[in-house]
Amino acid sequence: MENKTLRSVLLGCVVVVLVVCAFGGGFAAGHFLPIGTLPTLANTSPAAPATPGGTPQDLQQLFAPFWQAWTLVHQQYVDQPVDDTQLMQGAISGMLSSLGDAHTAYFTPSAYQSWNLELSGQYTGIGAYVDVTGKYLTITKPIAGSPADKAGLQSGDEIIAVDGQDMTGVNPETVHQKVLGPAGTTVKLTIQRLNQINPFDVVITRAKIVIPSVTSKMLADGIAYIQLSDFGQTSGQEFHSQLQTLMANHPKGLILDLRDNGGGYVTTAIHVGSEFIDHGVIFYEQDANGSKQPHPALPNGLATQIPLVVLVNAQSASASEIVSGAIQDDGRGKLVGVVTYGKGTEQVLTPLVNQQGAADITIARWLTPNGRTIDKKGLTPDVIVQLTPDDVKAGRDPQLDAAVKLLTNP
Repeated sequence: MENKTLRSVLLGCVVVVLVVCAFGGGFAAGHFLPIGTLPTLANTSPAAPATPGGTPQDLQQLFAPFWQAWTLVHQQYVDQPVDDTQLMQGAISGMLSSLGDAHTAYFTPSAYQSWNLELSGQYTGIGAYVDVTGKYLTITKPIAGSPADKAGLQSGDEIIAVDGQDMTGVNPETVHQKVLGPAGTTVKLTIQRLNQINPFDVVITRAKIVIPSVTSKMLADGIAYIQLSDFGQTSGQEFHSQLQTLMANHPKGLILDLRDNGGGYVTTAIHVGSEFIDHGVIFYEQDANGSKQPHPALPNGLATQIPLVVLVNAQSASASEIVSGAIQDDGRGKLVGVVTYGKGTEQVLTPLVNQQGAADITIARWLTPNGRTIDKKGLTPDVIVQLTPDDVKAGRDPQLDAAVKLLTNP
């Protein structure tokens, strides 16, 4: 997989996970991922030439200023020697950032490894979903039972310093990399919490973290519940297996929980959506020329007739919105929660040569079966229900309660 273009990837959008990775998530701006620890790659990349001799003939004039700047840095910059690999990576990052697309970005080698590991579901780190798109790296949700959870980190906590180093003005992705580390090591995070004047320090011991992408159970009144945390490599099979077990109980209704799910693989989204819809398309892929490629539903879904409610929130993004949009457009089920994130573009993640990370390029937009554009708009639920911090602290879940009510009192 690492040596080929990841054509099947529909990257997530807002969060990263603080574990040996980053999901679901999140290296470039706009990924939902967990933060963790990664092995360090050896720097085997040769230094780029300081002359335009390696530049294609038809691009030499265009790139002459670049190589001039490269030479000036090597000749004049006060702190020598400079790191050629860092200069090269910075140039790639700047090039992709100049497109002005939040989801087109450069993945450093460690970030690229993290993304792959995150989608495999195993990490070492502190165990918290984070947002890398704001001023500071921000906790969106600790993973249950993780070191971050046990340390009392909360949604909305901003990491303003790492091991005593002020992170003001530092790119949140860079902060994310500083939080990464091997299991058994410690990291001191300085936290600014909402509605608290003074920041405080938390020392966390990193650990191995396994995040199941699918959990399920039977609720009262014969209602089945299944939660999907990401659309990873094995999530489709796991989802099918657990859905099969639920359906053997002959439930009278089913709740699909896609809250805080930031996306993953396109193929997984199609398989999950096809468990509930066995006809038509799951979504359309629209390329730069405006042509639309349909992605049909697959046959033999396990839950194509059972009454269905889908839970969504502001962190439900990308592949989550593909599945939710298909269900809503088809009238197959109701969406409950708040407006989703609004990521309606598809990226291809292509590994770069010499193990120098990957380029994550937006190659298409996707549309719901009815032709709706979700990008920057999101999906509006059929039933709007808020989940407040007070609800979370009190152990209440009014969104889940509303879903159960819809299924028991249609």
